[in-house]
Amino acid sequence: MTISVNTNQPALIVLQNLNRTNDMLGDTQNRINTGLKISTAKDNASVYAIAQKQRASIAALGAVTDSLNRATSISDVASAAGQTISDILNTMKQKVVAAMDPSQDNVSRAALNADYKAALRQIAQIIQTSAFDGANILDGSLTGLKFIANSDANQFITLSTQNMSLGGAIITMAATSSINTVTNATAVLASLTTTITNVNSSLANIGAQANQIASHNKFVLKLVDALNVGVGHLVDADMAAESAKLQALQVQQQLGAQALSIANQSPQVILQLFK
Repeated sequence: MTISVNTNQPALIVLQNLNRTNDMLGDTQNRINTGLKISTAKDNASVYAIAQKQRASIAALGAVTDSLNRATSISDVASAAGQTISDILNTMKQKVVAAMDPSQDNVSRAALNADYKAALRQIAQIIQTSAFDGANILDGSLTGLKFIANSDANQFITLSTQNMSLGGAIITMAATSSINTVTNATAVLASLTTTITNVNSSLANIGAQANQIASHNKFVLKLVDALNVGVGHLVDADMAAESAKLQALQVQQQLGAQALSIANQSPQVILQLFK
């Protein structure tokens, strides 16, 4: 080997190795700090692209969850209102049957009719106030609500409306109906019996749809978890392995620094030749 004061080849080789060790140490420290073995595209372009695509799907599924949660709230409000209306209808039947008694005097019949009218007003009020976030599926203002079911927003879950307006297809008693006579009470009873059946059927429909929404929401949450795990498999760092690698690289860095110090002292040997 040529001995030269201009070019210290051993020192250059040691410096190259030390720089390589420092680069590896920096990469390892970055993986430990971020918890990711692939945090940027330059780490692994193809895997990074795949992970980013999955992250986009996860973010979109967050919007799906929000939509389904809104559907759940709307159906819960409608269900609570429907159950209250069903209870009121059951109480109304007692009033109507009592009004059909021909032995009732005018005062008692008027009181029963007043209770009946009050119940109708209560039902109407419940229907009008059974809205969540501006959506009411009981007052007939909507024909159906669609909620996002997937991350591409091209599949939907529909929440059917149940128009419980007075005098409609479900609640057949008109707001102007009364039980002030036996004849009127008899007519109202037939309508009330049909209404009770219709309301209970509507409640069953709301409940079935609520179960479907809840079930799909659970699936979406599980899907998000699965996607998160999948992304983790792609980009997460093995912290135990990185910790061991960090310690090894730190030792290599120290040894490299010592080796460079020794190599830098080599040209001083030339001085011995001139004594």
